[in-house]
Amino acid sequence: MTPRITPVILCGGSGTRLWPLSRRSYPKQFVDLIGDGSLFQQSARRSTGAGFAAPVIVTNSDFRFTVTQQLAQVGIDPGAILIEPAARNTAPALLAAALVQAQEDPTAVMLAAPSDHLIADLAAFHDTLARGAEKAAEGAIVTLGITPNRPETGYGYLELSGPAQTQGTQALVRFVEKPDAARAAEMLAAGTYLWNAGLFLYQAQALIDAFAAHAPETLAAVQDAVAQAQPDLGFLRLAPAPWEACADISIDYAIMEKADNLAVSVHSGDWSDLGGWEAIRQQGAPDADGVATAGAVTALDCKDTLLRSEAEGQHLVGLGLRDIVAVAMPDAVLVVDRARVGDVGQVVKHLRAQGVTQADTLPKDHRPWGYFETLTLGPRFQVKRIVVNPGAALSLQSHMHRAEHWIVVAGTAQVTIDDEVKMVGENQSVYIPLGAKHRMENPGKMQMELIEVQTGSYLGEDDIVRYEDVYARG
Repeated sequence: MTPRITPVILCGGSGTRLWPLSRRSYPKQFVDLIGDGSLFQQSARRSTGAGFAAPVIVTNSDFRFTVTQQLAQVGIDPGAILIEPAARNTAPALLAAALVQAQEDPTAVMLAAPSDHLIADLAAFHDTLARGAEKAAEGAIVTLGITPNRPETGYGYLELSGPAQTQGTQALVRFVEKPDAARAAEMLAAGTYLWNAGLFLYQAQALIDAFAAHAPETLAAVQDAVAQAQPDLGFLRLAPAPWEACADISIDYAIMEKADNLAVSVHSGDWSDLGGWEAIRQQGAPDADGVATAGAVTALDCKDTLLRSEAEGQHLVGLGLRDIVAVAMPDAVLVVDRARVGDVGQVVKHLRAQGVTQADTLPKDHRPWGYFETLTLGPRFQVKRIVVNPGAALSLQSHMHRAEHWIVVAGTAQVTIDDEVKMVGENQSVYIPLGAKHRMENPGKMQMELIEVQTGSYLGEDDIVRYEDVYARG
């Protein structure tokens, strides 16, 4: 009987190789990039239902409400959401989840699952998991290997003792670093190598034991972080001091390359880690000329090109392009030779060094209650579009340097101004004087949308004093 699997979904990271669509403020796993829903939602959906326990999510404080909102949108109730105080790579994150799970059931079989992969063939994927879970229930650590279909230099590989088998599991000889083109071609021809997908199956206690044997310092620090963790609005915040003492190390280096109880479950179906714009082009159903498009786009006499428009009211046109990736956002446009898409992450570093806001921040700022975006900004004024989710409320707050005018354009807002509370409907407006305590709420069942006009000497987001906040922000 196949054991029940508890998924551990990792959703930190900034996804700089898919800039400008993916940025630190809202990385690729939360974006509707390709397929139905965000990559995080797709990851959660393919690991739910019969044979799966409620997922454990590991994320950071900035994305905790994004995680809960996106899970709610697809009807998934998580078993736990762990908040990392700082980024420490995959080894501490997976160990923390195993320690939390072991408190309830140390024999539970867990699946380490990145949140930004694309796997369309669910039947094949579930079959791969079922074979691996049976071996993991016996105490092995099982890695999922992907049958390669090209001499890929961007992935690490798994070396097997013989030809890949799609029945049961088989022994792993060793991990192989990313090869050059010639070596990748040799490994593809040999038929005894698989891509390392970064997906693992293991019993909670088996992973803990592996850390005790191969990374005891990391185990001690993470145990302290879990033991001192504090619940917060349904999240579990790992303790900062011991967590920050953890090494920044991947599960591959900490455990997988040292353990002797490893096995491989071969996945022969489709898989992509969507690690860059070329992967998006390949997955975007390119036409006979190799041209893939998304959004408001026209491609004329183009070949082996990706054109993607993410801006409302903007039409992207490509004429006579060859081997080009062009991505248009409202605030930034990327045009790059396909041969250089692997260097996009370096572009982001360059923009950060220049102090360019677009390096990390999207014009749409996601918040626990919804989002806002700046429509125009000038000396002493700013115009924003604000969307508030049903039942959500902003904090009770005041500003020292600006006044605000709110014009409701969809739904109904419940507005508090000092001691007065009133309802403001569509086509109605309200004025918030400088210094007044105020709050907007959406009491309805649909999104509420308004236009905010700010006027004053300083319009920064840090001009805010919070008095009450349901999201426990400072």
